[in-house]
Amino acid sequence: MTSRAFRGAAFAALVFLLVQLGALALVPSFEASGYQQFENPQNPTNSLVYIGLILVMTALMLAAFKYEFDWVVRAFVVFTSGLLAWYVLGVFLPAIAAIPLSALVAVALWVYPEWYVIDAAGVVMGAGAAGLFGISFGILPAILLLAVLAVYDAISVYGTEHMLELAEGVMDLRVPVVLVIPLTLGFSILPEDDEPEAESGDGSEADDRADGTDTEASSPADEAAVEGEGPDVADRDAFFIGLGDAVMPTVLVASAAHFSPAKPLDLGVDLAMNLPALTAMVGTFLGLFVLLRMVFAGRAHAGLPLLNGGAIGGYLLGSVAAGVPIVTALGL
Repeated sequence: MTSRAFRGAAFAALVFLLVQLGALALVPSFEASGYQQFENPQNPTNSLVYIGLILVMTALMLAAFKYEFDWVVRAFVVFTSGLLAWYVLGVFLPAIAAIPLSALVAVALWVYPEWYVIDAAGVVMGAGAAGLFGISFGILPAILLLAVLAVYDAISVYGTEHMLELAEGVMDLRVPVVLVIPLTLGFSILPEDDEPEAESGDGSEADDRADGTDTEASSPADEAAVEGEGPDVADRDAFFIGLGDAVMPTVLVASAAHFSPAKPLDLGVDLAMNLPALTAMVGTFLGLFVLLRMVFAGRAHAGLPLLNGGAIGGYLLGSVAAGVPIVTALGL
């Protein structure tokens, strides 16, 4: 692995780790604040509701891009960023501080969407969303959600390819629907840099306008990849990871920490954690590194099959190791 590829992989892993640790730190506070989104988190149909919302959002975004309402999508994502930032900051800070700081996140995204602003907002959004869904989806609904989205991701990348249209619109919006992983010093995503080279396909999004490579992109919860062979990582300035690639496996991590009967791990910090949650994290990172290896080789792949598959496999192994019967671990 080249030094550039190593830096990119390390930065991507750091972003995933921050999202996961953030979600685990928020789980106890979200539960205490009554943020649970479903009255019965063990109901498997909760997953179907969320999947239906994803399909509706995907259709609406495609329609917005087709009829040149891109600004509506951007405004919605920026507003959602501020709202999730308020959810996150509100559990640690009084309202007098949380509200203006949340508004600052939204304003920064609107007026100066540089890559580090996008990534910082994305980490906050990702941790908040994963924490909320983690306490709202019991183990079985969470596993069903990850499994169905993994299949949907594969179909949308290798089958229907409808993520291509989303990529053309989403990448230009410069919002934390995608996270930016820079590979060179001084990289900028701002338009004054005349559309800098970027290529990806971590099973997420990619963009390389200078190279003319076709791209696919992400919906709010599901990502795609570059269609066709891409240039070597040594020729890229950055690659892009869909925020959903970080959020979806983290939902199971947070759910395992909250709902699994496994004994909590005493880490000396206020962090929801047990062995199944920890091994789900490990499985996610194994999936991520396999995915990045494929990306750096110039091959296109959907992200969620590897990431969600790694999280589910890691969770089940950790549950067995913690003495939780497999039937109980599956939430049956």
